Order: sequence, then C-alpha cells, then structure tokens
Amino acid sequence: MNAMKFMFAEMREEYDIHLRKVPTPAPKPHEVLLKLLTAALNHRDLFVRQNLYPAISFDNPLLADGCAIVLPHPDSAVDPQPFSPSQRVILNPGTGWISDPTGPEGAYSVIGGTSTTPIGTLQEMVAIPAEDVEPAPEHLSDVEAAALPLTGLTAWRALVTKSGNAEAGRNILVTGIGGGVAIMVLLFAVAKGCNVYVTSSSPEKIARAKSLGAKDGVDYTDGDGWWKKLQKLLPRDRPFLDAVIDGAGGDVVGSTWKLLKLGGVIVSYGMTSLGHPTFPMQAVMKNIELKGSTMGSRREFGEMVRFVAEKKIRPVVDRVVDGLEDLEGIDGLFEDMKMGRQFGKLVVRIERDSKDNKVVGKL
Repeated sequence: MNAMKFMFAEMREEYDIHLRKVPTPAPKPHEVLLKLLTAALNHRDLFVRQNLYPAISFDNPLLADGCAIVLPHPDSAVDPQPFSPSQRVILNPGTGWISDPTGPEGAYSVIGGTSTTPIGTLQEMVAIPAEDVEPAPEHLSDVEAAALPLTGLTAWRALVTKSGNAEAGRNILVTGIGGGVAIMVLLFAVAKGCNVYVTSSSPEKIARAKSLGAKDGVDYTDGDGWWKKLQKLLPRDRPFLDAVIDGAGGDVVGSTWKLLKLGGVIVSYGMTSLGHPTFPMQAVMKNIELKGSTMGSRREFGEMVRFVAEKKIRPVVDRVVDGLEDLEGIDGLFEDMKMGRQFGKLVVRIERDSKDNKVVGKL
C-alpha cells in the first residue's frame, strides 16, 4: 500500500470534514506501524472542529482514541519490536507526560487535529513510538477498545489520582452522566466498591447509570434544591459525599459544598457548562478542595488499562458508524455529541478484525 486515507477538518464556516490520500507512513526504528481498526470521538474533537481548541491543525488527522493491529516493521534490520505483528493495541492519546503525578514534565499534547503532533486516529495507518502503545485488553471488542483510551485515562486520574477517594464505601457524585468520561468514572468507582450517585437532566440516563451500578441519581434541572433530594439518598451511616467528579464546570462548588464532608474534594476535568463558578465562604470553612485534572501520564495510562483488563470493565458504546467514506454518518456522530444525545462513546469502525467476528479487509 503506497497511499492511505485520513480524515481532517477544513477551516470553513461549518468546519467540514474531508478525506485525503497521503503516503503510507514510514516508521522510524523506535516506532511501530499500525493499521487502525476503530477510532472514537471525544468532546475535544468537537471543539477542534469548532476552532475552540488550542494549537488546532486542519491538515492533520482527527481523533485521539484508537484500536489497531501491529504491522511488520518494513525495515527488517530494526531490533525486535516490543509488539508482535497482528497484536491488537490501543494508543496513548497524549504525548510528553511520563510519570509525574503533579503534571507533565515538559511539553504535553493530545493527538488528533493539532499542530503539535501529526498523529491522529481517524485514518487507515499510523506510525507511533512503541512506548505510546499498550496491548488492548483481550475481553474488549475493537469498538470497545477504541472507546477506552482518552476517557479511561481522564476518568482514572480524576478519580484515583486526584480525588483520593477511590475506596470501598466512599460516596462519589458523578455529574452529567452520559458522557464518556463520566461513565468511565462510574465504572471505575463501582469496581473499587464506592457508592456512586449521578446527576443528569435525563431520567433515562439516570436509569442507565443505575443499571451500570450507580446507587441512584437526581435531575439537576429540578431547581436549586436538587442537592436536597440527593442528600436523602445518601446512606444513613455516611450521610455526606466524599468527592465530586465533575466535567461540566459552572457553579459546581456552590451546588455541592453542603453535601461534601469536611475536607471533601471536587475534581474538575472539564468545562462544558457556560455557568459562572463561585467558591462561597462556607466551602472555605469546610476546607473543601477544588482540584483541576487533565488527562494523565503514560504511567497512569498503563495502570488504567491493566485495571480494566483485571476487572473486565467494558466501556459503554452508544453508536458506531462503519467506514471512513461515510462522511454523513461521521458528521452525525459529531451532531449527537453536540446535542448531548449519546450515552457512552461514539465510534467509527475503520476496518474489521477477528474481535468483531469478521476478517480484516476493506469496508
């Protein structure tokens, strides 16, 4: 194969997506050559198309999540690779952050649609440093594996590293259930024995969350008193929240400080809301901590993937579109995300592998 296709956004009023043929990547000695099977959307990809994300490139492939199979290195003289040909892997969605728990050691970037790295997953093939690849958990399908990396890493760092409350019996509130990160926080917290509560404007999404292990949930559109309803749902022997994991922003402190224990933690991993945050004096007097959290390090990525494999956790997938050529279908995935219709991840199947009970081949 001398050429391949990838998808990029073109800087127009509607930020169209297009297919482009480019030369097949030539991996360097320290890189692995991958054939991508599936790729998944995140909110940042919507922001990229809207030109609302830093260092945007409209020349590089979109998306940061992907599942792939390893291809033989074209240079037979290269030292043995850490991955064998045909091995199924997932990509670390970030580069430049190795292990420091406080934050990136240097320049950090997220792959997909940015000028800081040419790598993106909405394409047929990619060459990537071997150190940025992790074996895909065996129990996951190709679609589920693509749904894991960015949301899984973000959720793991927010819950495990930053909140310090990923322990059995702790009460965790996950706001805005339905998005990929929120659902992964729910799944991780349940697997660790936490009591998880959720908020949503959709009764259907709350019901779905309960089917995944949430104790209960409340509709945050029920006026300013929704927290009182949540308070009644908490255990009698632990009638407070230990931590809040939030991706909406807005007035999360003002909405939850009354429910949090002394020294309770709010972890914010996103700002999708247009609300204005406040930090009332009552929260100060309760020693409430507000912590920002971004994706995570390479070490945390490996820890997260191993936990998923150990606990047989399956990311929730809302909808799948087949083929890079289905531009209308892929646009529909972006529209679902824009309107907040999804519960779980939105995935593009690029090629099929045996994990989807099909032979690898052109769609």
